[in-house]
Amino acid sequence: MSQRTEFIATALAEAGEIEGPKENQTKYGAFTKAQFLPWCGSFVMWCANGVKLKLPNCVSTAAGAAAFKKKGAWQDAADALPEPGDIVFFDFPGDGVDRISHVGIVVRVNADGTIATVEGNTSPDKRGDQRNGGEVCLKTRAYKTKNRSKIRTSLPVSVVGFGRPTFKE
Repeated sequence: MSQRTEFIATALAEAGEIEGPKENQTKYGAFTKAQFLPWCGSFVMWCANGVKLKLPNCVSTAAGAAAFKKKGAWQDAADALPEPGDIVFFDFPGDGVDRISHVGIVVRVNADGTIATVEGNTSPDKRGDQRNGGEVCLKTRAYKTKNRSKIRTSLPVSVVGFGRPTFKE
């Protein structure tokens, strides 16, 4: 099995994990020494560590995006050609945080301008907190605004861009 496939499988195996008993208390936060902080980036780092994948530190989502940009491994959402295993960075409109504030792992790229992702610390439905929802969830997210007519209007475009890991194949 390739490192990319193992990375995705590791992340998918965590789906349904819930934080607790305290808010933002997880094995992912304990691993990154960021216990009790929002843990989406810690989840990504934990999954990468499990397959010995070297990633820029994504515990701080904004710093993780900046590190991918600095190493030339970044694609803005507008021109992106994402691949499974890419790290996807989000800024959710209307959440009161006007910057990259969430991160996940691309599982599948769909022809309609959406991606299937696995994300730590999100909500299983669209009504819950998308960047601090307390669960590892499988999500479908829109990333292309040009395909707006093909994307369900219930999926706002909140993807800022993608970081491309270097996998050992």
